Amino acid sequence: MRVYTTEIASAEVPSDNPVHQRLLSAYHFAKPYIKGDLLELGCGEGRGVELLAPLAKSYQGIDKIESIIEQLGIKYPDYDFMSGTFPPFPFGDNKFDAIITFHVIEHVKKDKEFVKEVCRVLKPGGVALITTPNIKMTLSRNPWHVREYTGNQLKALCEKYFSNVEMKGIAGNEKVIRYHEQNRKSVNKIMRYDILNLQHKLPATLLRKPYEILNRMNRKKLKSGDNELVKSIKWSDFKLNQPDERNLDLFCVITK
Repeated sequence: MRVYTTEIASAEVPSDNPVHQRLLSAYHFAKPYIKGDLLELGCGEGRGVELLAPLAKSYQGIDKIESIIEQLGIKYPDYDFMSGTFPPFPFGDNKFDAIITFHVIEHVKKDKEFVKEVCRVLKPGGVALITTPNIKMTLSRNPWHVREYTGNQLKALCEKYFSNVEMKGIAGNEKVIRYHEQNRKSVNKIMRYDILNLQHKLPATLLRKPYEILNRMNRKKLKSGDNELVKSIKWSDFKLNQPDERNLDLFCVITK
């Protein structure tokens, strides 16, 4: 089963390509940190399994969408997958050498408990990687996100439970920035009709359906307007960067 939504960007949807490649880049940047027993919190459709699982001694993925987990288990029989919501995590203390959780924490209501649980299941000397959108670069409210963070906010949250927290970011080259600016202009045109600022006043549950419809329409519009740009963007057009308010995503490196 495939889940084609704008929130779960797919490699199989042409207009999703810039977002898919942005998400994929985090897995490439994670390679040097992978070791031993690896846990992925929020593995989704398995975007990075083939990249990172072979670098680990073992791989455990967990996600809330049971149908996707079943398919991943069939596709990757050598690795372990389970469905479930979190926190808490259904694992023992000091179990994993590396933990990755990419674009997940913004969906978690209890983010403090989430990071505390990462600390609990990570082995001493282990490394955890967290990515999430940089709120400074957000174009509109995403009703699927409980909250978004600045780099300082995410760092402060992680430092409640870890003494070694390094904040980095994911930035893009000229092609990526050109797409981002086209996207910004297009979103701003849509937002002109929200004269009552309903995107920030209405409950998230009421906004999710129109957000999905408008987001999909917008991505298709961007593709039809500059198809060569949309299809040409690759993960290598992104880079792991030092802290900067212009980074598209935050990339937090935590050592226990």
